[in-house]
Amino acid sequence: MAQKKYVTKEVLVVLLPKISALDTLKSELWYHIPVEKAPNRWPPKVLAFYQGKVFGVEEAYKIRYSGEVSQIDIVPRKELFPDDYKNLHKAEKLYYRLQVGKLKERETPIVSYRPRRLSFIPTTFEKFQLAEQINDLFDGSKLEDRLWAEFKYINILAERQWKLKIQEHAYYLDFAVFCKNGKLAIETDGYTTHYESSLQIDYDTWRQNEIEIDDWRFLHYTSKQVNDDKTPYFAQIQNKIEQLGGLESPEDFNRKIGEEQAEYLVDNDEDID
Repeated sequence: MAQKKYVTKEVLVVLLPKISALDTLKSELWYHIPVEKAPNRWPPKVLAFYQGKVFGVEEAYKIRYSGEVSQIDIVPRKELFPDDYKNLHKAEKLYYRLQVGKLKERETPIVSYRPRRLSFIPTTFEKFQLAEQINDLFDGSKLEDRLWAEFKYINILAERQWKLKIQEHAYYLDFAVFCKNGKLAIETDGYTTHYESSLQIDYDTWRQNEIEIDDWRFLHYTSKQVNDDKTPYFAQIQNKIEQLGGLESPEDFNRKIGEEQAEYLVDNDEDID
């Protein structure tokens, strides 16, 4: 059977941090990205728009709209926002202006079950078409895809590429599983593929120490273990989840640092504005 052409199309999920950004998108059909912040997989053929916290309880943390990119130009910020006198210091900053065709609205939006701030997720059109939730979109590792499929099969609502900010450092977990009595980080392969580099070993060790100080438990698996059907690694994961009191419902998610609710950000408004 011939491969469908849409499989090769590249989709970029981008953040709508403000309701006005959606208004502009609908009326003028363009979106902007700072040139220095553009992701490595470039240029995108399709943009999909992830609605941030400001969209309220019913519409936040969802992807409803997408559009095919028809043209990409590089322009200074003053051309995008000629009347924005509050940001004259950024007037010459360069942005990609991505023109899109008619916006398409999904019958069922792609949702994030926990509040997440996401600036960019490069993915394939096939994954975008099939996605039910944000975690279905990540496209960085076939090993992680396999583990994610198994998580979904037994209804473990993990979070992929979960960002932590600890001691001014930013770290990404392959999978974060939130339990009633603790937090479980599950990593695939990262600690077994770099042993020829002493610098990488030093980084990995320091990274794990800092994350454990933030009260995370760790489980690590190699590609061989994940790909070997005879390795009972999933039983091990389930045992650890039970030790931590079972899975926490997303509705009960209330991660705190001290008295302040933690914010997990990929980037801030400055990167989009």
